[in-house]
Amino acid sequence: MSINVENKTNQVSQTETQDYIKKVLQLIEQKEISKEDAQWVTKETVENFRNHVNPGFLEYRKTVTKDTQFAAVEWSDQDSCFTDVNGKKYIDCLGGFGIYNVGHRNPKVVKAVTDQLQRQALHSQDLLDPLRAMLAKILADITPGDLKYSFFTNSGTESVEAALKLAKMYSDRYTIISTTKSFHGKSLGSLSATAKGMFRKPFLPLIPGVRHVPFGDIDMMRKTFESSALVGEEVAAVLLEPIQGEGGVILPPQGYLKQVRELCDEYDALLILDEVQTGMGRTGKMFASELYDVVPDIICLAKAFGGGVMPAGAVVANEKVFKSWFENPFMHTTTFGGNPLACAAAIATIDVLLEEKLPERAAEVGEYFLNGLREVANEHKDKVLEIRGQGLMIGIEFHKDEVGYEFSKALFDKGILVAGTLINSKTIRIEPSLTIHLDEVDTVIKAFKDVLPTLKS
Repeated sequence: MSINVENKTNQVSQTETQDYIKKVLQLIEQKEISKEDAQWVTKETVENFRNHVNPGFLEYRKTVTKDTQFAAVEWSDQDSCFTDVNGKKYIDCLGGFGIYNVGHRNPKVVKAVTDQLQRQALHSQDLLDPLRAMLAKILADITPGDLKYSFFTNSGTESVEAALKLAKMYSDRYTIISTTKSFHGKSLGSLSATAKGMFRKPFLPLIPGVRHVPFGDIDMMRKTFESSALVGEEVAAVLLEPIQGEGGVILPPQGYLKQVRELCDEYDALLILDEVQTGMGRTGKMFASELYDVVPDIICLAKAFGGGVMPAGAVVANEKVFKSWFENPFMHTTTFGGNPLACAAAIATIDVLLEEKLPERAAEVGEYFLNGLREVANEHKDKVLEIRGQGLMIGIEFHKDEVGYEFSKALFDKGILVAGTLINSKTIRIEPSLTIHLDEVDTVIKAFKDVLPTLKS
C-alpha cells in the first residue's frame, strides 16, 4: 500500500520521506561532520523549526545572540561543554536548566544505559522490574530522614503532579500553599502552583485550592494556615523549592524552612520540597534540604536525576504518606516512568555523585565562582544589582532586563552559554556541570569582566 505524507502546500512521496530519514540516520551515525553537511543541518534545522516546531524559538534565539548566531545548532557535547554543528565549542553555564550535574555524556552513565540497552530497554508493565526496585532502595538510603517509598517519573512536572496527588490522597484536604516567584512546572496541576501570571492566565481556571504567599514570609504563611482552618479549608500541604530556581536563585531567609516545617507539623499538613533543580548535589549537598536541616514528607526530583543522559524523575515519600497508594498501586501510573534505561542512568548518576564527591566539589567551586563574580561586579554596581547563590546554583541579577539580554549575547559571542530564569528575566543563571574545571570558571569570570564595561546601564 502506498502512503503519502501531506503537508499543507504539497505532496511528499513515501520514497522522498524515506530518503530524508536515511540521510538523517546517516548523519547520526557519523562521528565527524563535513562542512557541507553542517550547512545542510543548519538549513534544515532553521526551516523545520519555522515550519514544523515553533517559529517563536527562532525569534527568541535572535533576541539573545548577535547577528546570525541565532542559527547556532548544537551537535555534540562532553564534560562541561557542547559543540555546535560548525565545530565551535561553548562552555555550558546553562546546563540544560540544571540537568548536567555529572557532566555532559558522563562515561559511567552512558555505559550503564548502553549496557542495559543491550539487554532490555523498556519493561513489560506487568512483571517486577529489578532496577526500579533497586533504585528505590538506593533513594531510601540517601534521602533525608524517613523518606522511604519512590514513584518514578519522566520529568519534574510529573514529579510535582505525583506529589500533589499523594498529598490529596493522604487526607480529605485540598488546600495547597505555594509561594510567589515559584516554578513547579506547566501541566495543569503543577502550573496551579507555579507563580508567573503569564504562564497561568491562558489556562485559567486551574485546579482549585492553591494559594500563593510571598516566599520567605513566615508570618503570611502562618496567617494563611490560620485563615484556611477558620473557613474549613485546612491546608493539605505546603509546596516549596528550598532555593527558588526560576524565580532568580532566591535563597530562603535564615530559619525559614524549619519554621515552615514546624507550621506543617502544628497543623498536620505535609511539606513537599521541590528539589527538581536543587537536588543531586547542585547546592553543595546531595539535597538542598540538608543545608537547612529539614526533612520533608515528600521530595520531588528530576532534571539531573537522569545524569543528563535519560529523562528521569522521582517522588520519594515517607510511609505514612505513601501508604495511601498501597491498596491500589494503579491509582497513579506512568508508562515510561521508572523504565530500565532511566533507572540505570539514575543509579550510575548517584554512584558518580558519591564516588567523585561532586556535592562537596559544587560547594568549593561554587564559592570560588561566586567570589570571582562578585569581585568583578563590585566595580559595576550601576548594572549589577546582586550576585547570589549556593554551590553551583548562581544568579546574576541586573537592574534591567535589557542589560541581562545584552550580557547573554556578549557571552555567547565569547563561547559561553547563559540564559535568564523563567520567572525573573533580570536574573541570569549560572548552572554549569559540577565537573566544571577551574580554568573554565576563570574563563567565565574573565569574560564577565570584559563584557560588563561594554554594557549600557
